[in-house]
Amino acid sequence: MSGNEKIVILNVDDLEAQRYVKTRDLQAAGFAVIEAQTGAEALRLVEQHKPPLVLLDVQLPDISGFEVCAFIKQKWPQVMVLQTSATFTTTDDRVLGLNAGADSYLVQPAEPLELAAAINALLRVRRTEDALRSLNATLDKQVQERTEELEQANRKLRQEVAQRQKAESELMQAQKMEAVGQLTGGLAHDFNNLLTAVVGNLDLIRARTTEPRITRLAENAFKAAERGSKLTAQLLAFSRTQKLATESVDLNRLILDASELLNQSLGANIAIKTVLDASAPFVVADHNQLEVSLLNLAINARDAMPEGGTLTITTACNDPDDHRVMLSVTDTGTGMPPDVIARAFDPFFTTKPPGKGTGLGLSQVYGLLRQMGGDVDIRSEVGKGTSVQMSLRRASIAADPAIEAQGAAESGHAERILVVDDDHDVRALMTSFLSEIGYVVHEADHGNAALAMQTTVNPQLMIIDFSMPGTNGAEVVKAARIVQPLLPVLFVSGYADSAALEAAMGSAPFLRKPFRPAELASAVRTALDAGSSSKP
Repeated sequence: MSGNEKIVILNVDDLEAQRYVKTRDLQAAGFAVIEAQTGAEALRLVEQHKPPLVLLDVQLPDISGFEVCAFIKQKWPQVMVLQTSATFTTTDDRVLGLNAGADSYLVQPAEPLELAAAINALLRVRRTEDALRSLNATLDKQVQERTEELEQANRKLRQEVAQRQKAESELMQAQKMEAVGQLTGGLAHDFNNLLTAVVGNLDLIRARTTEPRITRLAENAFKAAERGSKLTAQLLAFSRTQKLATESVDLNRLILDASELLNQSLGANIAIKTVLDASAPFVVADHNQLEVSLLNLAINARDAMPEGGTLTITTACNDPDDHRVMLSVTDTGTGMPPDVIARAFDPFFTTKPPGKGTGLGLSQVYGLLRQMGGDVDIRSEVGKGTSVQMSLRRASIAADPAIEAQGAAESGHAERILVVDDDHDVRALMTSFLSEIGYVVHEADHGNAALAMQTTVNPQLMIIDFSMPGTNGAEVVKAARIVQPLLPVLFVSGYADSAALEAAMGSAPFLRKPFRPAELASAVRTALDAGSSSKP
């Protein structure tokens, strides 16, 4: 770098106002500045520009600043990192940042002169390190020339103890996950079609019968079918193909409902204790996946208590701003040392022997909590047990499913609906229910039949399964909209891969199987109303 060139600093912050202030102060101090709003963008710019220093905020929307710092230091160790935060300001936060590889940690907001001085200090350290490396290279040159050939041969051999084993391990894990994903995708489609018919008909029987014995039998069968639906969701969560469906969840009720499953999973030598805050509000979560997370943590706790012990599940609303609800899972097991805690959420990291654990349990919990807008932390000490503390967002309103279902079931106004599904039982359920609540319903068992019927029916809404033999739902809709460009569409599917569905369907409404009749009625009314409002 010549004397006239400015030193380039990468300024990473997702908040535009804070990023602007720091950029302005850096430019006033004589630096050239490039900016990034996300962790992924920051890594791309480091790869492209190799800046000597990165000013890195901790809280980013996609990847935490700690993770970005660790990746930078692993791939580009010569790049200096100055971690900053106006939120994570405790000693523990600074220690976490420095342990992630940061060269320094600065609490924001900082005075412009302090920020410039901190950066200049790190750049002096870098120049000193560069000078020392150059000097050592000169002093060691003769020795290196004599030993380089042997050292290179040994290094190549070792890189080939290590790269081959790593590649084999990664390939095995990838093949395992791919196999599970393919298996669960196929199972989910067929199983969800079956459950849609079972759940829908049982729900109708339960709502319409007046005989107590029939009501009780239908209720028991309905609960069993719902457990089957949860099983499918758990399989999909493991393969990570299904997008989360967040809603208002009664946290205390979820824990109480899961108590039987937990008792069966943990065994007789583990005592389960619950300390539930009766005032704890509803939380924003995916009910099924939060239950999966709770089960994962309970099984981890069981494995940490081979001689037995106590598992305590606690809920509390102790956030000073009343925006968060805490869910804690605490055991009396062996505990974890600090180095294990630091890597506990890493995918595939496990302290269990081969064949006893995948290393995916805690990483899955971490990913699910972050997707739901929450967070998770581990507190543990060797010999004194472990506590996993999950922070969940408070829900603004607790929904009343009974009221919603009642309103949705009275919404038909003789609109013409074309139902397209290759599964006879699912198609019959939708056709019968929608006809009963006031719609004029026509049905087709495949795409070509639907397109042939369209010109006669002139439907006001098409309800169509995504995955069908021959032409899939997205292709049928594309052809149907050549005839009716503004035709509203509601997709239904038990297909597993949310990403594939979104890529094919775009922003079209989507109802995942299995669904209850009230959910179908609500989705149909919403799709029809949206279609009416969009017409000129």
